[in-house]
Amino acid sequence: MASSTDRTIALKEFDDTKTGVKGLVDSGMTSLPAIFHHPRAHLSMPAATSHLSIPTVDLSVPRPIAVDLIRSASRDWGVFQVINHGIPLSTIQNTTSAIRSFHELSAAERSQFYTRSRDPGFSYNSNLDLFLSAAATWKDTLRVSFSPIRPDVDQIPEVCRAALVTWDECQKEVAREVMQMMCEGLGVDPKRLEAMTCLEGRTTVAHYYPPCPEPDRALGTVDHTDAGLLAFLIQDQIGGLQVKSETDECWVDVKPIPGALVVFVGELLQIISNNEYKSSHHRVMANSSDEPRVSVISFYNPGRKDESDLYGPLPELLSDQKPACYRNLNMVELNKVFRKEPIGNKVVLKYYKLP
Repeated sequence: MASSTDRTIALKEFDDTKTGVKGLVDSGMTSLPAIFHHPRAHLSMPAATSHLSIPTVDLSVPRPIAVDLIRSASRDWGVFQVINHGIPLSTIQNTTSAIRSFHELSAAERSQFYTRSRDPGFSYNSNLDLFLSAAATWKDTLRVSFSPIRPDVDQIPEVCRAALVTWDECQKEVAREVMQMMCEGLGVDPKRLEAMTCLEGRTTVAHYYPPCPEPDRALGTVDHTDAGLLAFLIQDQIGGLQVKSETDECWVDVKPIPGALVVFVGELLQIISNNEYKSSHHRVMANSSDEPRVSVISFYNPGRKDESDLYGPLPELLSDQKPACYRNLNMVELNKVFRKEPIGNKVVLKYYKLP
């Protein structure tokens, strides 16, 4: 077994290539480096089952029906797919194609953008928590912070610039509608989350999962819950995303539906809804296909991030029978909690839970 010093050296050598997992694939590697080996306990969880599927919500049905479906899915699953949302399939395909095009640039071109900086704007690297996690995951990632501070779009590589800017504008309107229906499902003002600036903190994260030489020893993304409010994901047709069914104690495949958006409830929304809505555990299996997998996720959080701006269970949801389950928080504190742990070890709910 390699020592921690050997592992640190191997991680640094990998990071210093500035070409990510795609660089390993391009080198002709046929066996998985040890830094990507995941503990058997992570890989031996109950297998995905085919008789279950996450809810799908058709936004073209009468609004009260859609609200009921979203409320039920947010309570029971913490995740659902949205169809007939108004975004053309061509726009979604252009977005995933542009991300694929960036990652398939030459190593020399990609490496110019590689950085571990967390400054607002654009970044490209492999594994946000590379030096914190027990094992690296088999993917590379682009990140663009679109709001509340508008980035210098010239920082975004030209090959995916227009597609990412267009995508930010398109999915924001769907997010607005879904947020309003989620509020209606809670019985609060439809614009309650929007008034809390929850449309203003937007970050787009685009993952590229190359074919893995030993997919049975790796993961694309570890089991985790999202720390923020909401996430809206598009994926290509490769598959690999799974959601944990807490009721059946098994993993459920999120089967790709052309044009669908996958909506995830985050831990912050679970706090704000005082446990009415539940954040979902999800993961991505290592890519066992011959083609790379691409997904694009837009994360939503409050745009107001001063320490004096507090977020917690909505007062209108509280009563003597339903007291607050969590204390109030600010986004500065939440970000510190988020960043100090590996992605699979998030402790946000436990950190803010009241006795």
